[in-house]
Amino acid sequence: MNTRTLRADVLLFLTAAIWGLAFVAQRVGMEHVGPLTFNGIRFALGALALVPLTLVLEKRRASGLIGVDRRRTIVGGGLLGLALFIGASLQQIGLAGPQLAGFGLEASTAGKAGFITGLYVVLVPLFGLFLAQRPGWGTWVGAALAVTGMYLLSVTSGLAISFGDLLVFIGAFFWAGHVLLVGKLSPGLDAVDAVKLSAIQFAVCAVLSLVGAAATEEATLAGIAGAGPAILYGGLMSVGVAYTLQIIAQRDAQPAHAAIILSLESVFAAIGGWLMLGEVLTARGLTGCALMLAGMLLSQLKP
Repeated sequence: MNTRTLRADVLLFLTAAIWGLAFVAQRVGMEHVGPLTFNGIRFALGALALVPLTLVLEKRRASGLIGVDRRRTIVGGGLLGLALFIGASLQQIGLAGPQLAGFGLEASTAGKAGFITGLYVVLVPLFGLFLAQRPGWGTWVGAALAVTGMYLLSVTSGLAISFGDLLVFIGAFFWAGHVLLVGKLSPGLDAVDAVKLSAIQFAVCAVLSLVGAAATEEATLAGIAGAGPAILYGGLMSVGVAYTLQIIAQRDAQPAHAAIILSLESVFAAIGGWLMLGEVLTARGLTGCALMLAGMLLSQLKP
């Protein structure tokens, strides 16, 4: 393993830790504001946080280095922003305990949402079927383990699944699409263009979220202030820092390494939910988590 690959793996590990703990912030934020309001503000913060960095990197860019095609950056950032908006909205609504309770629906927990979202690492190689690729046996066995694990984690003895878990599961398909897009767009990017790509996708996601929030939610200054710490973590750390680290790291990371390390996000989510929110999984749920994590790892170790 060379130095660049090692650095990429370290950055991806930090990304997984930040994202995993962000599930706690997302859950706490729902006590004060609506899901689209929360996402709109945090992604706007993430985009704004990258503006000074973009300007600094632009000045330091070597005079003879030409950036990638502007159209590719703008269009790619727009597509990433759309996938991000759908995935993040489904995930955030799935975590919106007070809002879903008002409709008699059950929300997901931080720990469960982390593991269900992590299914995207199994879905990524399966999506290769649509690209005329042939996943290996590890992918199929991993998918079977992950599905079995999700059944134990989320489906009750009465064959019912909570509405929140279902939304988070659907969102996992869009997270998989987002990872594939990042893998398609990030090679060949220098640091400046990687940060620009991040800023564009955050801005697109923020605009779509705020438009949706204006149409469907009521936000108050008191509510936004109450959710302030969670929004700041979600905006500056989970969005501004982690997504940018992902794009920068995936320029040098081996695809299998990236997927495996990012799957640890679910472990950090479960630990954060336990330590900070007092969430406790049953023996059945813990078994499901173990099977899901095993499936995620196997699908990448034997793709």
